[in-house]
Amino acid sequence: MSELNITSEPSIRLLVFVAMLLAIATLEILWPRRQLHHSKARRWLSNFSLSFVNTFLVAILIPVAGVTAAQMTAEKGWGLLNNFQTASWISLLAYLVIFDLIIYWQHRLYHRFNPLWRLHRVHHTDLDYDVTTGIRFHPLSIIISTAIKLCLIVVMGPPVIAVLISEILLNATSMFNHSNIKIPTKLDTVLRYFLVTPDMHRVHHSVEHAEHNKNFGFNFPWWDRIFSSYQAQPLTGHEKMELGIEGYGEGQSVSLNTLLLQPFAKNPEESNPAAPR
Repeated sequence: MSELNITSEPSIRLLVFVAMLLAIATLEILWPRRQLHHSKARRWLSNFSLSFVNTFLVAILIPVAGVTAAQMTAEKGWGLLNNFQTASWISLLAYLVIFDLIIYWQHRLYHRFNPLWRLHRVHHTDLDYDVTTGIRFHPLSIIISTAIKLCLIVVMGPPVIAVLISEILLNATSMFNHSNIKIPTKLDTVLRYFLVTPDMHRVHHSVEHAEHNKNFGFNFPWWDRIFSSYQAQPLTGHEKMELGIEGYGEGQSVSLNTLLLQPFAKNPEESNPAAPR
């Protein structure tokens, strides 16, 4: 099973990615939550190009994939879960929960420290909010995140299948909770007990400083409530809320070259809302 997962991982992840992308993009057309105000073609070209660059660089710079690292820890007996007699399903659930908790705190750190924030800001400067916002990250940010995941795998020693599921889940939920799908209010309220919804996470992309330092969760919604970073709705409502970062218009937020250089360019923000004051 482990060998099958390792050799099939790229194909499985690509298949799920394409299926989720097509499904969500279709739902965005049928039931849009907000009107988009900027060129979808230009945004999608840049966001997909950025995702391609990320995939290429990670493959070159960090050739050890997550499932490969999980197999290695199992063979060498590394990691906490490999040294305790626990049922496979318990190990799987434990890793999924801890993995998501680490992603939550990693996200908060990206907002807290200026060098990390400048990288993560590329994600926040998308001027509209749809499925491709969920794949719009600076390459250095992705490399750091990948290194953190590999460290977690070595420390925990999770089953190979747990790593595969966690990666698929993270990619799928990132596209879902960044989507422009209109979900009925009652259904959204129920889903928020189990899953980060688009309306919940969209608050995090508000141009208002206080709001884009809320709702950090990607998969599970519990951490924001537990650690007091939850905000149910934007103050101006979802239809009227402005997205992005103050000072970043189309000239600083659309083209691929601009996005790659954005963390190192002159900062047009009046102040860094993520930095400690």
